[in-house]
Amino acid sequence: MGRWTLNDVPWEQFDRAKVDPELLRIVKAASLVEQNGADYAQYLCNVFAGDAAFEDAARRWGAEETQHGLALGRWAALADHDFDHAAACARFTAGYRVPLDRAASVRGSRAGELVARCIVETGTSSYYTALADAAQEPVLKAICRLIAADEIRHYRLFHRHLERYLAAEGLGFWQRLRIALGRIAESEDDELSFAYHTANAPALPYRRREAARDYQRHAFALVRRRHVEHAVALIFKAVGLKRGRRLATALAWRGLRFKVARLERPAADGHS
Repeated sequence: MGRWTLNDVPWEQFDRAKVDPELLRIVKAASLVEQNGADYAQYLCNVFAGDAAFEDAARRWGAEETQHGLALGRWAALADHDFDHAAACARFTAGYRVPLDRAASVRGSRAGELVARCIVETGTSSYYTALADAAQEPVLKAICRLIAADEIRHYRLFHRHLERYLAAEGLGFWQRLRIALGRIAESEDDELSFAYHTANAPALPYRRREAARDYQRHAFALVRRRHVEHAVALIFKAVGLKRGRRLATALAWRGLRFKVARLERPAADGHS
C-alpha cells in the first residue's frame, strides 16, 4: 500500500456547510475512474510480462489508485447520503472496461506505454492540485492533497522505468511527442464522460456529448495558470523537450481559457 491509508484522512473535520455541489459532481466521477486502478494494473502487468520489478511496482500503483477511489467515494457519500459508491462503481465497470485481454501496449512499445502513463500522471497530479486549491471543505482538500502527492510519485515511478526502456528500445523524440499528444487528446474520451454520467445521472439515458460538456465545464474551470505550468513542465520532461516551455504554457493557457469560455455558452441544439 502507499504512504497513507484511509485512517490518515481527517474525517472528523468534515463540514457539510462547505461542500460545493459542483465539486461534488466531479468528485463522484473521479472516484469511479480511480477505482479502476486494479484493472489498469493488470493491463500493465500484461504489457510488461517478464519484468518482475515493473510488475510489482504496477500492482502497488494500482492499489494506491484504488485507494484514491475509495477515499473520494467515502467523502462523496458523506456529502450526499444518497450516493452509493459501490453501486456506482458496478454500473461504471459494467459499461466501461479496461482492455485486460491485451498482451501488448496499445502505444506500440513498452517505452511508448510509459510515455502515456507519464502523461496520465501529469494530468491527475495537476487536476487534484487544482481541486485541492478550489475546495473549501477541509476533508476534501486533505484527500486531494494526498492524492496529488501520490500522482507526482507515480509520475516519477513511470519516468524512471521510461528511461530504462528508452535505452533498450530507442523510442525517438517525435514518436514520444506523438504518443504524448495522442494521450492528451484521449483525456476527452468516453471514460470520464461515462463516469460523470454514471455517478450523477444513472437513471437517465447516457448522452456522451452532454455528459462530456458538463464534466469539462466544471473541471476545466478549476485550472489556473500555475497548474498549466506544472503540467507543461512534466510533459516536456516525458518527451525530452528542453526549450519552449514558456511559449507552450502560454499557448496551453490561452487554449484552455478559450475552451472554458466556449463551455460556458449554451450548447447549440443540445450539442457541444
